[in-house]
Amino acid sequence: MTERRVRVRFAPSPTGALHIGGVRTALYNYLFAKKHGGDFVLRIEDTDQTRFVPGAEEYIIESLKWLGIAPDEGIGFGDGKHAPYRQSERKPMYKQYAMQLIEAGHAYYAFDTPEDLEAMRERLKASNVDAKYDPITRSAMKNSLTLSEDEVKIRIENGDPFVIRFKMPRKEEVKFHDEIRGWVHVNTAQLDDKVLYKSDGMPTYHLANVVDDYLMETTHVIRGEEWLPSAPLHILLYRAFGWEDVMPKFAHLPLLLKPEGNGKLSKRDGDRLGFPVFPLQWTDPNTGETSSGYRESGYLPEAVINLLALLGWNPGNNLELMTKDQMIELFTLDRVSKHGAKFDQNKAKWFNQQYLRHTDNAVLAAELKKDVEAHNLSFSDAYILRTCELIKEKITFVKELWSFGEYFFIAPTKYDEGVIAKRWNEKSPLVLQDTIQLLRPLEEYTAATIEAAYNEALAKNGVANKDFMQLLRVCLSGVAGGPPIFEMAELFGKQETIARLQRAMDTINT
Repeated sequence: MTERRVRVRFAPSPTGALHIGGVRTALYNYLFAKKHGGDFVLRIEDTDQTRFVPGAEEYIIESLKWLGIAPDEGIGFGDGKHAPYRQSERKPMYKQYAMQLIEAGHAYYAFDTPEDLEAMRERLKASNVDAKYDPITRSAMKNSLTLSEDEVKIRIENGDPFVIRFKMPRKEEVKFHDEIRGWVHVNTAQLDDKVLYKSDGMPTYHLANVVDDYLMETTHVIRGEEWLPSAPLHILLYRAFGWEDVMPKFAHLPLLLKPEGNGKLSKRDGDRLGFPVFPLQWTDPNTGETSSGYRESGYLPEAVINLLALLGWNPGNNLELMTKDQMIELFTLDRVSKHGAKFDQNKAKWFNQQYLRHTDNAVLAAELKKDVEAHNLSFSDAYILRTCELIKEKITFVKELWSFGEYFFIAPTKYDEGVIAKRWNEKSPLVLQDTIQLLRPLEEYTAATIEAAYNEALAKNGVANKDFMQLLRVCLSGVAGGPPIFEMAELFGKQETIARLQRAMDTINT
């Protein structure tokens, strides 16, 4: 048998913002497809029109583009031979497959009203029996298994509402191999007769995803573990259709857990602990509520996918920082954990900090220049670029360039009170004055010559460097920490450095 080309799909529902757990599912599908030289498809599963949220589909597309994990085909990314990729546009084709199952005896019409179903649930509840529509309870319900053929025909011709349910085998062992979890065994006695086709003419997820995966030649279904309980039904559907030879392999990913590890990560956890759980900012069109996104919070897309890749997957080495190409090369499903992965916000910041340090200084300078101009200040591009070089090691987000480096553009008028209280004494103005005097005649004004002048001033006044260095920094910048002092002073220039030292001396002495 010819080996099939690997094809995977990411199939979200347009019911709101794309959760970061969904992003990880998309990422793993992307990595797997690229690893095997295959195709990554985006399919929008909008069979439940009651939950459709305007703008959600566009949000999903934009998120994948921002993250750099664009599908090879699908909604927003170009059609292949399997278009359309929006299930609502594939609606006409599903009924024939539902009818095929009925004709083969694997499904049946059910005419039960909501009142009928509620009465059944109450009856079973009173008998301490699981309230589900299954091989036992269906015998007492209004369906094509209990009604005569003529009555079924009349009901359909009269337009009576109906659904089509799968005829679950009674007490049959369903066994399948999950690429992550190994062999899974489920007895059909635990399952119910799921609805496959609804009265509004739309298929449910169960029918549509199986039919679409078959028609789109999907070879691997990589999805969240919340779909694991549905897998036995999907296996049975493949068998019922006679598609076992091309049935995809299944891999159910572990949950992303809240930082405490006690449950699935939710938007509420992000709100509570102050971090986003969506890739982009999202405004709910129904409530008007806006939720923060990783992009708007200042995260770099490369950092986000690196973080997510390692939340549930072990590359088999000690690498933490990986390019996308490295992830593709190393990715295998057998190294995906069976257990949930705790989300660590501090680790997320660490990843962003590492990627920020590797960002081209010109890119950072372009962002910082916007802030400089917004404050009606004028500095050369070279000055702004050098500022970024000096402070990039100290920040976590691009938006911190200005807040951290403001003193490079605006001289301080206030000075760290803790440092002044601890370090300022009667010799402090003498050291500053001597430093100023030694800087004035310098023809070569570099970090090295500045340091030499400073050391000479210390020696002249019998002051140790460890007792004065932080004070010098505060006099120049106003704050207690920052980049190398003498490189900072070199960038300021001689005139500005002297002016800052003089102003600090005058201000603190008063």
